[in-house]
Amino acid sequence: MSTLLLRLAAPIQSWGIDKFERRGTERIPTKSGVIGLVAAALGRRRNDQIEDLNALRFGVRIDKEGKLLKDFHTAKSKKDSYVTERYYLADAVFLVGLEGKDSLLKDIECALENPGFPLYLGRRSCPPEGQLSLGIRHGKNLLQALKEEPWLVSTWQRRNEDPNIHLQIITDADYDTPGGFLQRDTPISFDQAHRQYGFRYVSASHSVTILNSESRFYASRDNTDHDPMLLLGGE
Repeated sequence: MSTLLLRLAAPIQSWGIDKFERRGTERIPTKSGVIGLVAAALGRRRNDQIEDLNALRFGVRIDKEGKLLKDFHTAKSKKDSYVTERYYLADAVFLVGLEGKDSLLKDIECALENPGFPLYLGRRSCPPEGQLSLGIRHGKNLLQALKEEPWLVSTWQRRNEDPNIHLQIITDADYDTPGGFLQRDTPISFDQAHRQYGFRYVSASHSVTILNSESRFYASRDNTDHDPMLLLGGE
């Protein structure tokens, strides 16, 4: 098994959890949203099978949480109009991992570079920015790949953050994993006539600490070993 890594970043992204007048967003990418993005890249239509994509182990590392943004939209019908509330994540950055067979991961990697349909992060108004696919980490499982990848934020943010950065990791988990919980974001069908979602077991117990040597608060050991007072000698 290997792991394909994706960088999900954009001015705004939204991983919907509600419908109708209020459309909220999860604080991290959902499995259904990412599988939908991958299926679009592969050129699959809404009524095509996705069992092979659902079988991929899924995980997210939160590199930058982003800020919750609320917007208003006016929706109109033939007889009436009403205001809807829509929520987005502004300036968030996530590292997403998909673990599976190399052959399928290779197909996905190629499709993300030459997508069959337009790609977006949760909603059509949220296209991704920058590099999307970071490549396949051959022979590495999901958790290992998520922990070893460098921090994905900009140089400017690294400069203004602490020397030690703690990043939370959320992954698919077995049902006997301590502290796990159920989340209903596994797509069964994307068919607009009858969309269906199932449950998966999720663990948020993992994290990784990354050394941020670009921080302006970082002082290397080489700079602290020298004692200028030694040059004055002693009595």
